[in-house]
Amino acid sequence: MAGSWQLARRTLSGPSWVRGSGPAVLNRLRDAAVVRPAFLTAAEEETLSRELEPDLRRRRYEYDHWDAFCGATIAGLSLLSPSVMRLVHTQEPGEWLELLLEPRSLYILRDSARYDFSHEILRDEESFFGELRVPRGRRISVICRSLPEEMGPGEPGQPPPAC
Repeated sequence: MAGSWQLARRTLSGPSWVRGSGPAVLNRLRDAAVVRPAFLTAAEEETLSRELEPDLRRRRYEYDHWDAFCGATIAGLSLLSPSVMRLVHTQEPGEWLELLLEPRSLYILRDSARYDFSHEILRDEESFFGELRVPRGRRISVICRSLPEEMGPGEPGQPPPAC
């Protein structure tokens, strides 16, 4: 499957990890929604997946997530399977952005992309990036959130509060 995905991926032209409803939204969110493909090597992805697997087997899938106590930036590592993340403006649903998240990529959402847009990973049957079908398999997402600006790193010798 990975071979055919990579072949299909090469048919896209230009900076093709982000697409949107129009030039205005693409320009406005240029620095607020970023994809860095091949952020990890295949060996790093394998090591990280192997390290996470035992802990993930003991946990139930989290359908919802919380981040109301967290800061203005979210960064996520996408592992194992390609996917498409869709962001839709909460007040203007005609404004949207889609991010193509290849395995081993890093995505960063900050400021307006984080607070003014809903975000979701598309289900397999909806998983298209433009005309390109993006087959979904099992995926792991490792998400890091910044602390709110008013929150410091915590007391000396103590870990920072969880976000």
